Amino acid sequence: MPDPIPEIVRGWTRLILPMLACILVGACTTAQVQYNNMLHDDEKYSPFANYFVIDDPIIRNEIVVQALSLVGTNYRWGGSSRKDGMDCSGLVVYAVKKASNRSLPHHAATIALMTRPIKFNELAPGDLVFFNTMKRRHSHVGIYLGKDRFVHAPAPGQTVRIDSLKTQYFAEHLDGLHTFARKTTP
Repeated sequence: MPDPIPEIVRGWTRLILPMLACILVGACTTAQVQYNNMLHDDEKYSPFANYFVIDDPIIRNEIVVQALSLVGTNYRWGGSSRKDGMDCSGLVVYAVKKASNRSLPHHAATIALMTRPIKFNELAPGDLVFFNTMKRRHSHVGIYLGKDRFVHAPAPGQTVRIDSLKTQYFAEHLDGLHTFARKTTP
């Protein structure tokens, strides 16, 4: 008579693994994003904040080049290398380190706290776009390329790719825009 435990384990595995995949993909809902007012009340520019600034526009453009060089890299949660794979914040950490030789923490929400929030009309290549994909602010991040496109590491089983902010899913989940550029005074 076969042992019933392995069959039970297999049954639970078939049930739990698809559920975990759905959670990791970030199947959640939020209100429709209004692009003309992207800054949340708790996410305004502070002249007293010690933002992570990259003054040189050439380096900010190099961040875009580095991010584009990663297209096709496998997703790996917690990863930040081209060889082993990377997640969304790992992609940002990798691109910024390669372009500027400076380090960011490997956590999307912390990167959001360290970078200056901007409005949609200020968004430029090399800036960061944040999404609420796990029912919490800034749980996913990508690097803006221009023309409503961004590069990111989307989810397990996928690769680093380019997507559009106009795609319904990303438009509905967009919840922050940030830059490495210093605020200029008029």
